[in-house]
Amino acid sequence: MATETTWDHWWWRPGWKVGRSFYTWHVTFGPDSEVGDLVQRFAPVLTELPTMAAVERSGLHITLQGIGFTDEVSATDIDRIVTAAGTRLSRREPFDAVIGPPVVDEETIGMPITDAGGFGQVRDDLQHAIGDVWGEHNVPERSGRFQPHLSLAYSTGVASIPELTDLLARNELSDIQITDRISAVSLIELNRDRRRYDWREVERIPLADTEFADRQSTGGAEPDL
Repeated sequence: MATETTWDHWWWRPGWKVGRSFYTWHVTFGPDSEVGDLVQRFAPVLTELPTMAAVERSGLHITLQGIGFTDEVSATDIDRIVTAAGTRLSRREPFDAVIGPPVVDEETIGMPITDAGGFGQVRDDLQHAIGDVWGEHNVPERSGRFQPHLSLAYSTGVASIPELTDLLARNELSDIQITDRISAVSLIELNRDRRRYDWREVERIPLADTEFADRQSTGGAEPDL
């Protein structure tokens, strides 16, 4: 039975605690991305909701694939996974993603991906890259459902989901969809100590970039010209 109310998104998941960070692959968005405009469009409504914390423009992301906690994964393994991912993603073309319309669930107001095929293919590449280093049987998150989405706000307490859904409709936000070009993925070091997602980008891998893959395979050395 579906839950009719939200709850606090920031409960501690297994393994998480203050001071601990996590390596994960995300799609992030630059300052010129149309995705960033959603922050301004939704701001008048989100700022009036005491149990919803809006995501800042710089914090917008789509989660793809986790690797592991930073205190459990060696820098050497991260370098090897990045190299393997660069090789696999060099064969993957950029794609357009249709994002939205918005949905309210127990922990977020978010924009599901209408056709997740492109993200699923990239996720497969990332999982195989991890498997290249750790073995296919040791790839995390293999059995979990993959439902890519863009979160616009995280719940901080209890509120009625039907009422929030109705509020979006009354403010003409319930039918919003956008299309954005996905051309790179980012390996980030993610932290949630401050009841928000903060991260440091470890590596950004462009799709269909054979030069990136070549640089990684040669240890980052620039080719002789």
